[in-house]
Amino acid sequence: MAEPRRRIALPASLGGRTAFWLILALMLVQAAGLTIHALDRVDLQRFIHARAIAGRALGAWRTAVLAPADRREQMLADLDLPEGLAIELSAQPAVRQGSPPPPPDLVRLFRLDLINSGPPRLRPREVRLGPARPGGFQAALRLPDGEWLNIRVDMPPPRPWHSTTFLAAFVVMTVAAVLLILWAVKRLTRPVRLLAEAADRLGRDVNAPPLAENGPSEVAIAAHAFNRMAERIRRFVADRTQMLAAIGHDLRTPITRLRLRAEFMDDDEQRRKMLADLDEMEQMIGATLAFARDDAAAEPASPIDLAALCRTVADEATDARPELAEAICYEGPERLTLRARPVALKRAIANLVSNALSYGGAARLRLARPEGGVVRLSVEDDGPGIPESELEAVFTPFRRLEASRNRETGGTGLGLTIARNILRAHGGDVVLKNRPTGGLTAVASLPA
Repeated sequence: MAEPRRRIALPASLGGRTAFWLILALMLVQAAGLTIHALDRVDLQRFIHARAIAGRALGAWRTAVLAPADRREQMLADLDLPEGLAIELSAQPAVRQGSPPPPPDLVRLFRLDLINSGPPRLRPREVRLGPARPGGFQAALRLPDGEWLNIRVDMPPPRPWHSTTFLAAFVVMTVAAVLLILWAVKRLTRPVRLLAEAADRLGRDVNAPPLAENGPSEVAIAAHAFNRMAERIRRFVADRTQMLAAIGHDLRTPITRLRLRAEFMDDDEQRRKMLADLDEMEQMIGATLAFARDDAAAEPASPIDLAALCRTVADEATDARPELAEAICYEGPERLTLRARPVALKRAIANLVSNALSYGGAARLRLARPEGGVVRLSVEDDGPGIPESELEAVFTPFRRLEASRNRETGGTGLGLTIARNILRAHGGDVVLKNRPTGGLTAVASLPA
């Protein structure tokens, strides 16, 4: 069975991937440019070297022709010859008769035709050309007195990268291009990051300020669409709040009339039961409307000391339930600051503590220091716990495991729901876990 092909691990962010592909394209373009430059440099080096050799070879031939026979060898030895050019006098030619000629482009490159274009007295009696080592050739020119001037040309190996200035300039240009790409990518992807931050703020605060509608046309269109969506959400929330306020007002009016009528009942027991039912109904309506309106959503966020807030909730719970004072405590740092809506967050923590005291007979608050950008607060109780299948269901509005509708034992069934809504509005959450030793733990998380 063939192994699955491994894919390249690309950066996780859009900016990282864009920068990766742009830098990769830059490297390919730089490699192609370097190759073209190297080939041009080789051709230029070859041309310059061949021109220098051709000029010196022509000069050596003129020296050999014009010099006296007894001084000819000495004068040729005194010549300053470039690298790759060797000249000697000999009675025999270095190129045999019938040797294959060198490539025509090489002959043209060294301009051997210039030797035969001079005055008749300076022209060789015979010219033989033949190949030498790869890239070179030999020429045998016969002097008027019969001697042979053997010329050997060996082209030096090309050195396309032999330039420290060029390499330094290439490195500087590459680094500058990479930095420019990173800067441009960061600038181009900044609107996307701002859009994500605005969406996160809207999830925590429906009244968050609108996003700036500037930048490229695509970004401006996306920002405009986002602001329109946020405005529609705010309008929907406002309309719902206004509708619920009207419902609350209309419901309280008949309850008040029923309360007045109950006061005139002759049966004291029935009057007491009816007034108790009306009180419970009014409190349930108040809790339901408070939950639906979410009045705390309009509260502005500010830096708060979460540790002090937890201690305050614990102290207030002790004052309200003095018989459980020994079972209420706080453990954690003396100070832990984060940004939140203080009234709403206090309500969420108080609901968790109240739930633990009502059903578990204890409330131990444990606040942990931030880890991975998240702060966790645990509220433990000593109750019987909750079946695993119901750990999530209890967050449903009006869902209570306690069967009775007595508010003293079962409440309205909105405490955990309100706590979760508030924590999620802060970008966190709350979950319930059964403790191995018995009891229940509510774990609330908040962004640090």
